[in-house]
Amino acid sequence: MRIRAIFAVLVLASAIQAQKANPQTPERQQCAMMKRGDAGMGFSQEKTTHHFVLSKDGGGIQVSINDPKDDASRDQIRMHLSHIAKMFSEGNFNVPMFIHDTTPPGVPTMEKLHGEIHYHYEETDTGGKIVIDTANPNALSAIHEFLRFQISEHKTGDSTEITDAAPQGIRLEGR
Repeated sequence: MRIRAIFAVLVLASAIQAQKANPQTPERQQCAMMKRGDAGMGFSQEKTTHHFVLSKDGGGIQVSINDPKDDASRDQIRMHLSHIAKMFSEGNFNVPMFIHDTTPPGVPTMEKLHGEIHYHYEETDTGGKIVIDTANPNALSAIHEFLRFQISEHKTGDSTEITDAAPQGIRLEGR
């Protein structure tokens, strides 16, 4: 874990230096985010697929392997998402801030109201998911902002509309 943290710091320092030397085009920004994502999540962004869904009481994050035989990436996804669910429940959003090189919309409120937001991690056959819910209207709005940002940044094509039915196999029911 310590080596991973050191590697993440080195990747961040390298990305900052490269940013100073080269103007950022959208393609370079996406490439830099993907590299930070590899470091911050511990698995290849190219070997996995992210999906995000907004629901009436929160939403969900799901990450799956692209190759059904890629057990190593599947296991890394599971470790990452279980860790992220715990971090988020403690109000710690350092990983998404590192990956996106900014504070994502909604995070300040999610940090402040972390005690009123529930993060439930579940394994899936191809990775894992985090189901997020709250009864607090301000926390709910912040969760939706955060998830819309993730949809945009990761270019998932997921709907930014609030739904009861989860697209792309994210099953939010049965919490």
